[in-house]
Amino acid sequence: MDQHGKIIDMSPFIKDNRFPALREVEGYWQALRAGRLVPRRSEVDPRGIARALDDAFIVEKIAPGLARLRIAGSHLTELMGMEVRGMPLSAFFSPRARASASDLIEQMFDNPSSVELMLSAERGIGKPAIDARMILLPMKSDLGDISRALGCLSTRGAIGRTPRRFDITDQILRRLVPAGAGAETMPDAPPDSGPEVAADTPPLPGFAAPRPPAFDPGPGRPDAPFLRLVKSDD
Repeated sequence: MDQHGKIIDMSPFIKDNRFPALREVEGYWQALRAGRLVPRRSEVDPRGIARALDDAFIVEKIAPGLARLRIAGSHLTELMGMEVRGMPLSAFFSPRARASASDLIEQMFDNPSSVELMLSAERGIGKPAIDARMILLPMKSDLGDISRALGCLSTRGAIGRTPRRFDITDQILRRLVPAGAGAETMPDAPPDSGPEVAADTPPLPGFAAPRPPAFDPGPGRPDAPFLRLVKSDD
């Protein structure tokens, strides 16, 4: 569901049974993109990725090849064993992987491109094997520059002793192009993608504000996972 109350069908994107959270985040981003080069950060609504919130995050570009976590799901905090808001994304990579990660982050923002990384955690005493995958999807800030990214870091395996850092075992870089010659002149709000939500559906703000405590996820559904927030000037 997007911030305008439209239902977005993301079932075509949820294909990877090992890392379904990545496919949910990617599908939501593609739906918001709606044929444009990239969507805007302000269009992101956490209800659209409710099942992936623990693994989701948003970063901002602060220098070439360097991005800082502005918002992060609880799983990222568990992997590091500490609060990760404000930390560089490079903190999740092993020292030998950081140069490659920096290069990919720079290409993501500057080209722009989507980035998908296959990861493996460093091992040691109390640090069992972990397979992981990360996706980074560029977005525009409210100023119109491509300096934000929606991401997801999903893992398989026991966390063990923290912090856990990752090597890059493989990567997929996809250069983005708009759907057509006139796509960049399209409005920044995505077009209708489904039926209207009932008019009395309580609004839920985007990642820039806390989720209202009265929000009801609906009968038969567990409470939506909590996403830690950081004050933003977006």
